[in-house]
Amino acid sequence: MKVRRQIVFFGSLAVVSLSLLSCGSKTIPGNPAKEMEKISVYTSFYAMYDLTQKIGGDRIRLVNLVPAGTEPHEWEPSTGDIVHLEKADVLVYNGASMEGWVSRVIATLKNKRLIAVEASRDIKLHDNPEKAENLKYDPHVWLYPMNAIQEMKVIMNALSNADPANADYFRSNYHYYSGKFSELDREYRETLATVKNRSIIVSHQAFGYLCEAYGLNQIAIEGLSADSEPSTKKMAEIVQFARKRGVKYIFFEDLVSPKVAEAVAREIGAQTETLNPLEGLTEKELSEGKEYLSVMKCNLAALKKALQ
Repeated sequence: MKVRRQIVFFGSLAVVSLSLLSCGSKTIPGNPAKEMEKISVYTSFYAMYDLTQKIGGDRIRLVNLVPAGTEPHEWEPSTGDIVHLEKADVLVYNGASMEGWVSRVIATLKNKRLIAVEASRDIKLHDNPEKAENLKYDPHVWLYPMNAIQEMKVIMNALSNADPANADYFRSNYHYYSGKFSELDREYRETLATVKNRSIIVSHQAFGYLCEAYGLNQIAIEGLSADSEPSTKKMAEIVQFARKRGVKYIFFEDLVSPKVAEAVAREIGAQTETLNPLEGLTEKELSEGKEYLSVMKCNLAALKKALQ
């Protein structure tokens, strides 16, 4: 009887072991007890984090360097961030003058395996119309969904180079989300083709690529850097333009003070409305599950309301 019980016990143990092997994580050949380590990926700010998350899914360990609720234009990495980058496999950044720190930091790293990915590298960039700022180009390419698709393609290739075993998974995610972003582009085109007005006044000059794609005219109170201050002359010109065109809404963003946008709105009797450039989301927005597609649909609804 005792022998029979031992046979049943070991037989059950074998079944459980096989079940665990069939349902568990990937394992390293020759060492089934050790889980295969995911590649370590860092991103420079929220838009890059979101696009990378869509491609990498659960096959990467992803960290966004800029904390939630932080405006990224003037952000700089800490010593701790640089220590983490020394151990990273991939760093995804936008480029096009967005991250002033990135080339300097990359040059100091001793991490030879790090793949540094400039996501905007294959996109035709707009020159910075505000020559006084320290930005050569307008970096906000991701706000046009078709540009975001191109950035995801660059990210997909980089992740595949860092982790060839998961290349098919990354490619599958890219094809899925490129379809979703193409649908979003069609929604923008169809909706904005019917609006009566074509000009928007924004606090932050972040929507140039979006406006060019959909036939809108962007009038910016502040420059490409969200915290730049407009001159008195420029403020007067914007107020005059708004009155002449009958502008009813002034757009601002959550991560910077709305006081300038509110001042213009008061001057012309307009309302304020949020238009999110996806440079960063607050903790509350993240906890609510907001991401690129949902935020861009909210932006479209705000544009439609303001321009109809």
